[in-house]
Amino acid sequence: MRAKRCVRTWLGLLLGMTVTVLGATAVGALTPSALARANGPAPPSAAGPPVPDATVPPLARLWPVGLRPSVLRGWDPPATPYARGHRGVDLAAPPGAPVRSVAAGRVSFAGRVAGRGVVAVELTGTGAPPLRTTFTPVRATVHEGDEVTAGEVLGTLEPGDAHCGTPCLHWGLRRDRTYLNPLSLLPPWLLHRDPSRLLPVTSALP
Repeated sequence: MRAKRCVRTWLGLLLGMTVTVLGATAVGALTPSALARANGPAPPSAAGPPVPDATVPPLARLWPVGLRPSVLRGWDPPATPYARGHRGVDLAAPPGAPVRSVAAGRVSFAGRVAGRGVVAVELTGTGAPPLRTTFTPVRATVHEGDEVTAGEVLGTLEPGDAHCGTPCLHWGLRRDRTYLNPLSLLPPWLLHRDPSRLLPVTSALP
């Protein structure tokens, strides 16, 4: 009886060691994707806002609409040329707001594309091919070939555009076929400038 009990004990220990070794081998053979499926999806990464493109000179002298408009949707470049993304920035502005050129240049297009008003300006002194800013939806008051200065009105913001779900200006930037971040055109003092505030009068003048 004692001999049979010892045999059963040793067989149990041997079986347990075999299962442990096989289990460890199976886990080690799992690929990272299989482990990810077993453990559930990884938490989303906290990606910060994109930094301005260092290849774009900060030559803008003002925002295209308003003094310091809210950015409703920022620059989100696609991973591939045909992937989803956001090839520009959306700026909050009311319908009828004047849309201005952010720097000196030449109007390379002023017309309608797919029913939306579009104005494009090739910026002076930005190389070959030059940087080109685009604004939509805009009812143009300029024409192709016009020379414009920084702050010159290109047209007015059209109402009824469904791009943002609320009135906005879509501002884009390209060099040839490469899309760039238009906020890179803004110098730091303009990009991060706080709105003006009136200070209280603390004492009466003598």
